[in-house]
Amino acid sequence: MALRFPIAGKFFVGQDEPIFFILGPCVIEGEKLLMTTAEYIANLREKLGIRVIFKSSYDKANRTSLRSFRGPGLRAGLELLASVKKEFDLPILSDVHKEEEMELAEKVLDVIQIPAFLCRQTDLLVRAGQSEKPVNIKKGQFMSPYDMKYAVEKVSSVGNYQVMLTERGTTFGYNNLVVDMRSIPVMRSFGVPVVFDATHSVQLPGGAGGASGGQREFVEPLAKAAVAAGADGVFMEVHPDPDRALCDGPNSVRLSDLEDIIKRILDVAEAVGKV
Repeated sequence: MALRFPIAGKFFVGQDEPIFFILGPCVIEGEKLLMTTAEYIANLREKLGIRVIFKSSYDKANRTSLRSFRGPGLRAGLELLASVKKEFDLPILSDVHKEEEMELAEKVLDVIQIPAFLCRQTDLLVRAGQSEKPVNIKKGQFMSPYDMKYAVEKVSSVGNYQVMLTERGTTFGYNNLVVDMRSIPVMRSFGVPVVFDATHSVQLPGGAGGASGGQREFVEPLAKAAVAAGADGVFMEVHPDPDRALCDGPNSVRLSDLEDIIKRILDVAEAVGKV
């Protein structure tokens, strides 16, 4: 039976529900940029009538280099995300890396996200389930889509069946990822909604000399292909000026391009009955 569950009481996600979007800057770079981006996304939500979850990380704990920008940290970051929620009435998603972060994170976040590198961490997944919040588990770059059913079982073992899985590409040699669209119907066969992370899937991990490169020109075609393959949601990191972003700029979507990209994704969604 396919799961269906609410996001912050605003809309449902599920295999038989309209497509939804997870949008926002990779990491919280500062209050002004965060609020400007959130305002744009909130306005776009109203203009296009789309279902949106706002995403930004309070801490990027899995960067290539020790010198990489990580964000404001747990407490300061959650305060800023709470401001976004209050000001723009957007559901909030962020990465949680440790069980001990959960007590504070679950008070602010509407969706708990498990980073790809941590998708096998049993204690973290069980604790995320205990939050009683929806949990988005990103499929590890090293994971078979078939094995993600065990990650779903870990969260649901505590009675939380509000789980979705995100495809974000698979390691293909060094500094490269490839997307196998078969993973979308495979993971949907577990009954959970499946999201396609269009921006991390075009990342070139560690491919920029101590930082990750990316190929943002492939974000849109892969997103459209994923929706055609059955994806229930699309994840895109966006930034007003990606070339100057402090994290994942090369694979982020320019904010001014977002509306047209979403419109074209919606055209595909309409063709497959996801609007």
